[in-house]
Amino acid sequence: MSKDLYNIAVIPGDGTGPEVIAEGLKVLMAVSEINGFKYNIVEYDLGGERYLRTGETLPDSVLEELKKIDAIYLGAIGHPDVKPGTLEVEILLKIRFSLDQYINLRPVKLYPGVQTPLKDKGPEDIDLVVVRENTEGFYTGAGGFLKKGTQDEVAIQESINTRKGVERCLRYAFDLCQNRAKKLTLCGKTNVLTYAFDLWDRAFKEVSTDYPDVTTDYAHVDAISMWLIKNPEWFDVIVTDNMFGDIITDVGAVIQGGLGIAAGGNINPRGVSMFEPIGGSAPKYKGKDMINPLAAISACQMMLQHLGEIASARLIENAIIEVLTRDIKSLSAGEMGCGTREVGDLVVKYIEKTQL
Repeated sequence: MSKDLYNIAVIPGDGTGPEVIAEGLKVLMAVSEINGFKYNIVEYDLGGERYLRTGETLPDSVLEELKKIDAIYLGAIGHPDVKPGTLEVEILLKIRFSLDQYINLRPVKLYPGVQTPLKDKGPEDIDLVVVRENTEGFYTGAGGFLKKGTQDEVAIQESINTRKGVERCLRYAFDLCQNRAKKLTLCGKTNVLTYAFDLWDRAFKEVSTDYPDVTTDYAHVDAISMWLIKNPEWFDVIVTDNMFGDIITDVGAVIQGGLGIAAGGNINPRGVSMFEPIGGSAPKYKGKDMINPLAAISACQMMLQHLGEIASARLIENAIIEVLTRDIKSLSAGEMGCGTREVGDLVVKYIEKTQL
């Protein structure tokens, strides 16, 4: 997808979001100057502050503009003065569904210099990717209430799974395996969720015939949650539905060192994709130069990888490893031994040093 000019939408968001995005943009500028690609930034004021000021979340006019750019770089959405779920549904989920970002891509990789809570495990043991279906399942909002607020209240939340949605997610995962160890695990719950995961299981077996070089297996979500902690080296690529993917990727974040290093992408392979750090807006650290920006910088790296700027993505990843092994004491906010801006400067320093 490499091209002469990229139009990138930036949504700094809430809390510490603008601080970590600033460091990611600093790194983006450094690699663009080295490798010669050009980009144009369009910043959007979306998040809690705008909602509290105007009552707007994601105007239709902004959504139409987002459909025309090359990628979205997101900080974090979430404000302590806004009811939980309001911004997440009206901004994040609306972007994902409207732009058909049907893949949530979550690398789970332990870098050298990063501590994992898993005993006797190292970088050679934790290097996998979770492919999560991103526009169906329980997150479609299908369902409702009957007799709400009474003793007879009924709440219904439905998981919507379509053959088209399941198959395209599976094919993305199988294709991803071609550049890895060629092992794909389906995560489900076929013994209880007998309708939804019957569809997943049948589609998985049928699609696998088109990829005879990929080794496949299946495990229930509860077993995978256990084995990710006990034997993460068993996994290469895991594919699953929206709900289970949301859960096991948080397990993945912990074993790779925490939310300070975890990044993800909301992918439309033929459209506009969005990249973000996995951690929240962390409002208590806002303005204190304490938050770890490496997850946001990793999200920038993922964005460039997706756009086809492979050399730049590799430069960023190598620089992140240098910072982790040489400079940072901890990934936790306030315990890094460096400030937010200093970490960004260090990543840029190692990028530039590589080119000398």
